[in-house]
Amino acid sequence: MALSAFDDKSAAPEEEALTRMLGRTAAHWAELIAHLAAEYTPLDEKWTFAGAKWGWSLRLRQKKRTVMSLVPCEKHFLACLALGDKAAEAARDRDLPDSILAIIDQAERFPEGLAVRIPIRNKKDREAVKKLAAIKMAN
Repeated sequence: MALSAFDDKSAAPEEEALTRMLGRTAAHWAELIAHLAAEYTPLDEKWTFAGAKWGWSLRLRQKKRTVMSLVPCEKHFLACLALGDKAAEAARDRDLPDSILAIIDQAERFPEGLAVRIPIRNKKDREAVKKLAAIKMAN
């Protein structure tokens, strides 16, 4: 089973199916994208299929730098960020919820940084991810 709720390689998720899958969190998905588009212009949105294990995700990039990817799941979504050492350290000095800091502390390390995956289920989660994106882009 893929991480994403959408695992059919032949077709990227369509808007209606995405909204249905996300349920109440569809509004958080849309608001987060709108916020990032306003903050990191120009923001490119591209659906990518990362294989059977991962499924489809929406990659959000400013020029050549990935801000984050969003992975649709049933009734929630994941905000996936690669945090470098400076950004991870800066996150610890900010007003982020302990649950987010715990995710950062437990994240797997890759050459591009820590692979941080934050589940978004409510406004508090969404706002924390906005802060984390700002920290990442500043470092």
